Amino acid sequence: MATRGAINAEFTRKLPKIELHAHLSGSISRKCLHEIWEQKKATTPSLELEDPFSAIPPGKVDYDLKTFFPLFSSYIYKLCSDLSSIRYSTNSVLNDFQSDGVAYLELRTTPRTYPEHNISKDIYIRTVLSSITSHNENLNNQMHTNLILSIDRCNTLPEAEEVVDLAVKYQSKGVVGVDLCGNPFKGEIRIFGPAFARAKESGLKLTLHFAEIPLSATDDELDTMLNWKPDRLGHVIHVNQEIRERVTRQKIGVELCLSCNVHAKMITGSYQNHHFGWWMHSGVGVVLGTDDVGVFCSPLSQEYYLAATHFNLTLSQLKKLCEEAVEIIFGGLEEKERLRALYRQWDGWVVREI
Repeated sequence: MATRGAINAEFTRKLPKIELHAHLSGSISRKCLHEIWEQKKATTPSLELEDPFSAIPPGKVDYDLKTFFPLFSSYIYKLCSDLSSIRYSTNSVLNDFQSDGVAYLELRTTPRTYPEHNISKDIYIRTVLSSITSHNENLNNQMHTNLILSIDRCNTLPEAEEVVDLAVKYQSKGVVGVDLCGNPFKGEIRIFGPAFARAKESGLKLTLHFAEIPLSATDDELDTMLNWKPDRLGHVIHVNQEIRERVTRQKIGVELCLSCNVHAKMITGSYQNHHFGWWMHSGVGVVLGTDDVGVFCSPLSQEYYLAATHFNLTLSQLKKLCEEAVEIIFGGLEEKERLRALYRQWDGWVVREI
């Protein structure tokens, strides 16, 4: 097997990758947002939203958790608030991930309602799924995508139950799981137990944003979430040895987002201090994710390059990382076998002598 010198930016761009931690709204590029803004400004000159290139300046990635969430509520959700912009942005996100060499994508979104445009949560999910289905059915596209519906930490239990209702309703159309997300400074997550239990009973998988900040990493909160029997956990930052051992014992997959954690200062230090270094040797499935590539501007190929560079990964280790990610996707057996075959047959693992 080749040396780590073979792992450069070109290699990780060509590498078939699995993305399991990507939020739809956070994955919309500034360019796409600007195009939507231009279209709206042309038809509605009185549009009060400023140009995305001013609201979210190109190159700005230093959003911490206190400035990150308002970016969505005060801008992105307001701009992408009608069927046309929802379709346009979803298609753009799918094309961006495919262009970056992603072979399998699990995209997540919180069901939204836009009464001013007669858009219910059901219509919103159907619109997103329609774009995903069209993309999957296009034989020229090599990337397969499934959808995860998110319960926000600030939701009430009835709102959480509504998310599960939609997930169950569209399970046969490409919804494969339910997520817990949202501002980790807010919300009482214990109320969601019945909703997640029903999701599991319905055959849906669970992924949870887990221990993002010390405030959301109390023993009670983490114990509550682990008792829901999640299939994967996202971020997994502020965990003690006991919780790490419990996660490994339960064989729960972990979704790790290097650039997001560094830029948002969710960890102490930089890339070389990231907890990926521990989890990659833990024995559980580990997958790298972008989280919000539209905000932090690091595509998945860059995340793989950063991991390889800062943790001195060999080609063998990188191949193992990819192959183990297959086993924690929420897609079915057919999709897993497609990806296993893809990694077995990919000729990029062979380094040719010149």
